[in-house]
Amino acid sequence: MRFQGKTVLITGAAGGFGSATAEAFAEAGARLVLSDRDRGALRAFADTLDAEVATLAGDVTDPALHDDLVDLARSEFGVLDIAVNNAGIVQPMARLPETDIDLARDVIEIDLMGVFYAMQAQLPVMEGQFQETGTGGAIVNIASAAGLMGAPFLAIYAAAKHGVVGLTRSAAAEYARRGVRVNAVCPSFANTAMLNEFLDASPKGREAAEAGLVRNVPMGRVAQVDEVVQAIMFAASSENSFMTGETLSIDGGLHAV
Repeated sequence: MRFQGKTVLITGAAGGFGSATAEAFAEAGARLVLSDRDRGALRAFADTLDAEVATLAGDVTDPALHDDLVDLARSEFGVLDIAVNNAGIVQPMARLPETDIDLARDVIEIDLMGVFYAMQAQLPVMEGQFQETGTGGAIVNIASAAGLMGAPFLAIYAAAKHGVVGLTRSAAAEYARRGVRVNAVCPSFANTAMLNEFLDASPKGREAAEAGLVRNVPMGRVAQVDEVVQAIMFAASSENSFMTGETLSIDGGLHAV
């Protein structure tokens, strides 16, 4: 029960990394505040968890949602210990000039600004807790391997995730002496429903698209969701008290070559 009594906020919680992370924290004794834009899926998922759970559906591009989530954590459980800013989308593969402009705006608003809005709400509350009790908090932003390198045919997604890494490092430096650790987990593509949708939408065909994704990965495969979840929990753990501003690459060795 590594996170017994801790309150954990997770966005994009109804599927993918979000739901797997919520399950892992629940099994480790945490109390959960979960959000997703799909209200029905969020409620159905929350009902499967053996934990204290509060839910609030909404759009991460609305700054008010993040204020409401922080307020919910404090009203239901008295504190916000950990936030996992996970909600995001990915673009279909396309050359930069062929990327749809409206889609590009959506990617930036959800993947980058959604994290910005979230931290604007979370950081002051965690800092206040540190001043009051000496116990601050930990924020884990879900970025991507594409946030640490170029990603041909995924330019706007890479730009958004580079932005998440920049936000993470900057906030970590600002709050290092204010009781809040901020780190990012940067997975390469993992075996999620979002990946399957991405592969199915590829104009090259699913098999060719998947081969392209793993071509330069030394391990020769995509990540499994649990492999990424373990990194998220490591970054969030109070036992990991001297790491902040870090980007944890869960990428099968992609950055080693």
